[in-house]
Amino acid sequence: MRATVNPPLLLVAHGTRDPAGPRVVERLAAAAAERLDVPVHVGYVDVIGPTAVEVLRDLDGPVVVLPAFLASGYHVRTDLPAQIAASDRTGVVVCRALGPAPELVEAMRERLITAGWQPGARIAFSAAGSSDEHALADVRAAAQLLGRRCGQWLTPSYVTTAAPATAEVCGPADFIAPYLLAPGLFHRRLAELPVAGVAQPIGDHPAVVELITRRYRQARRQALAA
Repeated sequence: MRATVNPPLLLVAHGTRDPAGPRVVERLAAAAAERLDVPVHVGYVDVIGPTAVEVLRDLDGPVVVLPAFLASGYHVRTDLPAQIAASDRTGVVVCRALGPAPELVEAMRERLITAGWQPGARIAFSAAGSSDEHALADVRAAAQLLGRRCGQWLTPSYVTTAAPATAEVCGPADFIAPYLLAPGLFHRRLAELPVAGVAQPIGDHPAVVELITRRYRQARRQALAA
């Protein structure tokens, strides 16, 4: 009965060779497991393993899958469904991606304050970048949420791929708010810019654990209703 009522959670992230990225995802998984009192597994759609396919094939019964992405781009809408299909699994319920969400905004605001930002100082909102319009729309929504929370209008900029580039729009008095889940190459690029401060990535902030908890419980209700 427990496996049906409280199915395990699979956090699926992009994957990176930078060891800091998987460490963040593993800490989020551990915190979510403690909070939800269910097994939480980790898989990836690219670069490193285990893949979502491999993890799903090792699990029995219903599974809740949560894309640990800040926007619903190609990996969320195409890669992950393809991996789920390749696993030949039934009983898989997929949550919405992590972002955009108010919990992420709270984490970003706290990271900014830690970096020295004070109300009134200009914020440069910086995301990884994408050529996928769905992902870019999610990033714009996230920038609007943070802007409302911080009392200013924010237009997103990007580390790569999309325009405008953060390096071209930020000034020496600005504080950069990285719309990044984990440290890595993109955050290192931002940290090199001549600005007043660069906040840390969102990381394993307690608000993110709360968001994972909320996403899981919503999906669990859907699974039970089905």
